[in-house]
Amino acid sequence: MFLRLKKTKTLLLSSVIISAGLFSQVHDVSRGYEKPSDPLVARNLEQWQDLKFGLFMHWGTYSQWGIVESWSLCPEDESWTRRKLEHGKSYYEYVKNYENLQTTFNPVRFNPQKWADAVKRAGMKYVVFTTKHHDGFAMFDTRQSDYKITSSKTPFSRNPKADVTKEIFSTFRKEGFKIGAYFSKPDWHSDDYWWSYFPPKDRNVNYDPEKYPEKWEKFKQFTFNQLNEITSGYGKIDILWLDGGWVRPFHTIDPAVEWQRTIRVEQSIDMDKIGNMVRKNQPGIIVVDRTVPGKWENYVTPEQAVPETALSVPWESCITMGDSFSYIPNDNYKSAQKIIETLVKIISRGGNYLMNIAPGPDGDYDPVVYERLNEISAWMDKNQSAVFSTRSIAPYHEKDFYYTQSKDGHTLNVFHLNERAEYHAPETLAFTVPETLHPKSLKVLGISANVRWEKKGNTIQVKLPEQKADLKYAAVIQITL
Repeated sequence: MFLRLKKTKTLLLSSVIISAGLFSQVHDVSRGYEKPSDPLVARNLEQWQDLKFGLFMHWGTYSQWGIVESWSLCPEDESWTRRKLEHGKSYYEYVKNYENLQTTFNPVRFNPQKWADAVKRAGMKYVVFTTKHHDGFAMFDTRQSDYKITSSKTPFSRNPKADVTKEIFSTFRKEGFKIGAYFSKPDWHSDDYWWSYFPPKDRNVNYDPEKYPEKWEKFKQFTFNQLNEITSGYGKIDILWLDGGWVRPFHTIDPAVEWQRTIRVEQSIDMDKIGNMVRKNQPGIIVVDRTVPGKWENYVTPEQAVPETALSVPWESCITMGDSFSYIPNDNYKSAQKIIETLVKIISRGGNYLMNIAPGPDGDYDPVVYERLNEISAWMDKNQSAVFSTRSIAPYHEKDFYYTQSKDGHTLNVFHLNERAEYHAPETLAFTVPETLHPKSLKVLGISANVRWEKKGNTIQVKLPEQKADLKYAAVIQITL
C-alpha cells in the first residue's frame, strides 16, 4: 500500500480518517477521471459497483517479521517503518536478511477455502490479492525472476499449493467472487529498477531512464511480461489493481501532491501497451492505475479514509481490519460494529469497501479475524438486501441516518447509526425524505413484528417494537415505493 498522510487538492476533498497512529494514511485521489468507453469494461464496472464489500489481502515473506509490508527497504520511509537492529545493523545487511526471508517462508496452514468460506458468509463478494508488492517477491509462478514463492529457494515451493495466487484465485472464483490481482509497478528487487550501481535514495527508480534507456526498456519488458503471465495464466481476472503511482509519465505529476513532487525523472512503463495487452487477455477487465488520471484508472481508491460526501465517479475505500495492511502480531482489530458503520458510510456515498485482512507467516488469519467475520455475518444475514446492488441517493447522510436505494429506484433503505461503543436503537426513529416520496410499505430488517409508522410532510416517524433489542450495530428501515 501507499502509506502517506498528506493534505492535497484532489477528488478526495475531505475524508474521515478510519484509524489513528502510525498506520493512518490518506491516499491521494487523482483528478481527471475518464469514463471507460469499452462497453465490456463499463458493464464489468457496473457489476463491480453492485458488490459493495470486498476482501483485500497483503501477504508476503515480510509477514515473518511482522513489519509494514516492503516499506522498510525504502530509505526515505525509515522514519515511520523503523528497521529493527536485530534484522540488520546496516542498510545493506538489512536488505540481505530481508531477501533471505525467502529461504524460511513456509506457510503450511495456507487454506484458501477456509478464507473464502468465512468472508463469503460475511458478505464479501470480490477479492484483491497482492501478487507482488514493492519488494519484488512474486507470490505467483513467474518465469521472469527466481525471487518468488515457487522457487526452490523457498521451502513452501515443495507444497502442492505453492502457487498461492493460483490457489486463491481458483478457490474464490469457484465461490462466485470477482477476482482482482494487485501488482506493484515498482520492483525494488529488480536490478533494472533499483540498479545496484547506485544506492537507492527513495521509492523511485535510482537512475535516470533517459540516460540509460536500454536498462529502463528491460524493466518495462519485465513488467509487461509479468502482467502478461498474471492475466493469461491464472483464469478469469476481473480487476487489475496497479499500485506504486510514482511509476508514471512525468507529465501526469500533480504538483499539488507532495509525494508526486519527489518524482524527478520520467518513469513511463507504456500503460497503453500494457492495458491493451491485458484487455486482450481478459476482455472487459477493470484496470486501476492508482493516482494516474486517464483511461487506465477505471475507479479511484481513497486509502484508510472515507470521503465525507458522495463522489461522482466509481470509487473504493481500502481500509484495514487491523491497524496495518500487513500481518502484525497482536494487531488492533476493529470491532464488528465499527466495520458495519464504515460499510454503511461508504455505500451511502456510492463507494465500495475493500477490507484488508493480512494472513500471518503460518498461512492463516488471526483467530480474532474469524470472530469478527462471524459477527458481521449475523448482521448481513438480516440486512444484505439494503447493502448489495444499491446506489447512493440524496440526502445521502443526515445526522445519524444514511441512505441507499435499489438500482431500480423502487426501494429506499435508511440506516440508523449512533457510533457508540454498543448500538442501542431508540424507541422512535424520525428521518427526512423528499415530500414527493410515496411509501407503499415499510419494514425494519431483522424485526418480524409489524412496525407502526407515519409520514408527515418530509418526515417519516417509525415506532420500534420491543423486538428492537435484537438490532445490533445498526437499524435498517426498508421502504417500498
